[in-house]
Amino acid sequence: MTTAAELRHRVAFDKRQDITDEYGNWQYNFVEQFVIAAKIQARFGGEIILAERLTGRQPVTIVVRQSDQTRTIAVDWRVRDVRYGVEYAIRSIVDPDDKRQWLEILTETGVAQ
Repeated sequence: MTTAAELRHRVAFDKRQDITDEYGNWQYNFVEQFVIAAKIQARFGGEIILAERLTGRQPVTIVVRQSDQTRTIAVDWRVRDVRYGVEYAIRSIVDPDDKRQWLEILTETGVAQ
């Protein structure tokens, strides 16, 4: 299981915000909600994961502590690595052991959001 010492990265969670321009066209921007410490772990192995890597997509698991903020995260949000600027599209969010301590967020890089 994850320990606090493994939360070595700083990630920002951005929420998608839909807006209309002066012509009535829908556009969207991502608006930063909060920045927290996280563990970023690339996923290796498995036939599906290898196939995704061949198409330029890299599955990544991001682990964060559960809090009032992190419980608001939804799959239409994105995650950004604050240090390197890498953007991750969120695919799923789970509580791995049902203890309300950690959230595991399955993400991908290299995909449109």
